[in-house]
Amino acid sequence: MKRLLLIVALALAAYLGLAPAPGHSDRPASGGPAVVETSPAVIDQAFAGQRSNLQVEGQGTVLRLLADDNTGSRHQRFIVRLDSGLTVLVAHNIDLAPRLDALRAGDAIAFAGEYEWSSKGGVIHWTHHDPQGRHPGGWLRHGGRTYE
Repeated sequence: MKRLLLIVALALAAYLGLAPAPGHSDRPASGGPAVVETSPAVIDQAFAGQRSNLQVEGQGTVLRLLADDNTGSRHQRFIVRLDSGLTVLVAHNIDLAPRLDALRAGDAIAFAGEYEWSSKGGVIHWTHHDPQGRHPGGWLRHGGRTYE
């Protein structure tokens, strides 16, 4: 029952707090994500509302390391459990930013990037700088070092 109430509350918050005003787009003219959302609940609200293209910051614990995605641009991939319990996939472009070689399951990690909704919790990508300067830069922080 508590879980159902939490889902309903998150869905309502997502509808009321994240829905753009009529005639207003939350994406800048360049097509990139809007303002960085830093509230711990923003990713949970975006998940509940099935929203994407949100520039977010957050933190969590590395749950599992996955094999790199080597199709197209190479991405280091891992699952992060947020403090709320939601899990997200982080896809970190290692053609544009350094790999986190020391990353292990159980490690704390902070991130800034673009959230994309998926039924499994979502994906955080753009965790690096944009060499063309058209997209907000993202980053990962692990072990006292920032990777961008």
